[in-house]
Amino acid sequence: MTTVTEPREQTYAERQVVALATEVAQVRAQLEAYRDGAVAPGPAAEPAGGATALADVAAAFGLSAFERRLLLLAAAVELDGETAALAAAVQGGSDPRPTFALAYAALPGAHWDALAPSSPLRRWRLLELGAGHTLATRPLRLDERVLHHLTGIPALDERLRGIVAVAAPAPRAPSHERLAAGLGRVVLAAGAPCAVRLDGDDCDGRMAVAGELARALERVPITVRASALAPAADALADQALLIDREAALLGALPIVDAEDAPAALVAALLGMLQSPAVVVVGAYAGRTDGRVAIARTVAVPEPSERRALWSRALGAAPDADVAAAVEGVAQHYRLGAAAVDAIARELRATPDAGGDVAGTLRRLCRERTRACMDDLAERIDARATWDDLVLPDGHVDLLHEIARHVRHRTQVYERWGFGERTSRGLGVTALFAGESGTGKTLAAEVLAHELDLDHYRIDLSATVSKYIGETEKNLRRLFDAAESSGAVLLFDEADALFGKRGEVKDGHDRYANLEVAYLLQRMESYRGLAVLTTNLRSNVDRAFLRRLRFVVQFPFPGVAERAAIWRRAFPAAAPLDGIDPEQLAELTVSGGSIRSIALGAAFSAAHDGVPIAPEHVLRAARLDFAKAERAHPDWKAVGLA
Repeated sequence: MTTVTEPREQTYAERQVVALATEVAQVRAQLEAYRDGAVAPGPAAEPAGGATALADVAAAFGLSAFERRLLLLAAAVELDGETAALAAAVQGGSDPRPTFALAYAALPGAHWDALAPSSPLRRWRLLELGAGHTLATRPLRLDERVLHHLTGIPALDERLRGIVAVAAPAPRAPSHERLAAGLGRVVLAAGAPCAVRLDGDDCDGRMAVAGELARALERVPITVRASALAPAADALADQALLIDREAALLGALPIVDAEDAPAALVAALLGMLQSPAVVVVGAYAGRTDGRVAIARTVAVPEPSERRALWSRALGAAPDADVAAAVEGVAQHYRLGAAAVDAIARELRATPDAGGDVAGTLRRLCRERTRACMDDLAERIDARATWDDLVLPDGHVDLLHEIARHVRHRTQVYERWGFGERTSRGLGVTALFAGESGTGKTLAAEVLAHELDLDHYRIDLSATVSKYIGETEKNLRRLFDAAESSGAVLLFDEADALFGKRGEVKDGHDRYANLEVAYLLQRMESYRGLAVLTTNLRSNVDRAFLRRLRFVVQFPFPGVAERAAIWRRAFPAAAPLDGIDPEQLAELTVSGGSIRSIALGAAFSAAHDGVPIAPEHVLRAARLDFAKAERAHPDWKAVGLA
């Protein structure tokens, strides 16, 4: 039985080689006619089957008919051995590279300015000139990148390695697609060279919008990493020409990634590029000489759109737990379409996610967003729960209220419309005041655990700088990094910055007030929970207090509260001998000191190899009081002597 095999469709590269071979044969026939003194055949006809790479190059660079034939002749000696041998023989030597004299004599329609410095062949470096005594006798060689293009090989110029790359399609939000479509209409309507500047806090989204804009203009998106460009003017000019040539060969839109690149370097590149449209991605506000400047901001999608992105990325309708997790991560984590897609793919590839998809989803979101924060603040593993917190009922209720404000802010601000009137004051801010050890830091940890968010402690005493403007810069870096995660931020020792405002006597006083105002402004606009702690509420100016949504005064624990803390201080697995929490509660110490004494007693007992007894607590308490330089109490009254 005979099997009929369907003919395989030719690839793009194969079609280009076939088309080019037909034209090479015609050029070879023209050389043979010149050698034999015969009448040269007429101009080569366009191969059937539509436009070829050679035709595209001729159109892109404005080549004349003779310049096109000259380019084809240089390609023919590279691709066809017979043509190379024929060219060498006709020129009376062994070098197969054709000279301009040969082309002028053998090819129809010749004109002398085809090799002028301003001609397309030389200006765009399509042909390279070898050494020779006269211009006519210098051998011509086709540029390697152009040769690859003519044969359908998708290879970028080696001289742009690490600088230019073809941008792959990226996941994008519907709002970004609409932005790109609108930009495409604006660029087409401008009718002049344009520079489109894309900034905003969605870094992946900026590139996605740029790529979508290229497709809207029916161009191929190519990225140019500006930070890798040569700073020297001559070298930069060479690179700019090659970038323009790539854009012409590919029908591409250059997308300049200005991140981490000097503004002067980006401005110089824009001044050299001749592509009709260029996109600059990043916080670039420099010159766009000779171009119509079009600026747009690419923001991270709003929670409602993020929910849609998560639903699309996760696929099938989720169960109740996963749906609740999606609602939470869409609210707390300011992630773009690319990050959502990446996390969804990682979730599907995580082998242990089947048992707890919701928990794994939240963990992957935390891990993805914490990278930027870990270098700026101390991350605290939030394990404390409400059971670990001993406070009066009213204070616990107030902390629960803070958690409710964080958990439901999207519903209130977005769905119920409370956030439509202003963008300020949408963050949840709180001041925790009280003596050291009364539970301020613990309460922030409990809230982070309750909300299932990362928890970071920022030491304001280390953030505040004596140099004018540096404090704001440090705070800006912190908040910018934290925005994507919605983490619980604990600004410890706020007294370092929040002293009472006094009369402005000099520039430093004025800038100190500006630093406080800047911190409050960022806290108010922060989409997560920001907590300030202070040992003395009276140290904070009342004008500043009015800008905080919650103020919680942590009281020094009374006898009943201290007894409860003592009971919680010793884990269930710890062996105890004669420990009476009710009697230890007579010791006037804070909750933090109680936990420190209990831990010290445990180590002392472990050293003695016996259960934790009052004498171990006494030993630890003496050390704690000595450390704090406090007067010793009556140890007998608390059952420790």
